[in-house]
Amino acid sequence: MGILALIAAIVVPTFIGEMKGEALERSAKQFRSLIAYIRASASFDGKRYRIRFPNEDEEDLFGGQHQPLVEREENPIDDPEVFVLVEDTWSLGRIFLEDVRCAEVRLGRPTIEKLQELRRRGHEDDIEEQLEEAFGEEGLDAERPPLMIEPDGTSEWATFVLTTAPDDIEIDALEDYDRIELIVDGPMGLAWLQRPFYDEELDLFEEKNWPAVLRQDFLIDRMLTEDDVLEIRETELKGRRVELKGQELQTEGATEEGAEP
Repeated sequence: MGILALIAAIVVPTFIGEMKGEALERSAKQFRSLIAYIRASASFDGKRYRIRFPNEDEEDLFGGQHQPLVEREENPIDDPEVFVLVEDTWSLGRIFLEDVRCAEVRLGRPTIEKLQELRRRGHEDDIEEQLEEAFGEEGLDAERPPLMIEPDGTSEWATFVLTTAPDDIEIDALEDYDRIELIVDGPMGLAWLQRPFYDEELDLFEEKNWPAVLRQDFLIDRMLTEDDVLEIRETELKGRRVELKGQELQTEGATEEGAEP
């Protein structure tokens, strides 16, 4: 019995850690799918949507504050800027599993300069001013502002920082917990899952003048090197060449049939 207890003491924490890691990645993928569905719904309905998280005095549909809230501007002419909770079946599921939550939402395209500024933090006051100016609402979460999705399905860039850290952990202390950043290219409708960059990687990116978005899922713990980033960029360029070649072939076929290229 003592040997079994010793083995359990070693194995169980590792197993629980792996389960939490899987829950974090699954939650990130489900959240990405939800955003894609909201974009499609906005285009289909011709209405503005927004996705946000409960404030301190609110609860989500499951009685907590972790799950995202999907809202729609039902009557933009008579009641502009008035958003109503969407209660369609597709919006009622549990997106974040177990202890996963969204600790922060950063609006705007991520850059190396902005990521380096986040090392120092102290930007909450600026976010509150931006929220008041953009939405005219008080009480919105300064650390998790809403993402607006327009009737054409587009939005601005956004980065959702997902973590398994307890609720009482401040943003500055998230480095000790697992995190995944869901980066949304709002104008293009694409999204990627990335782990936060290490300080050494940010320095390398700044030195080489590389963008802060890899444009592909990247959750590997090991540090990125110059060869890794060059390989990622080469893969991206190859994909664009293939896409361009396909467009050229389609144009040639249309010309043969007498259509305008």
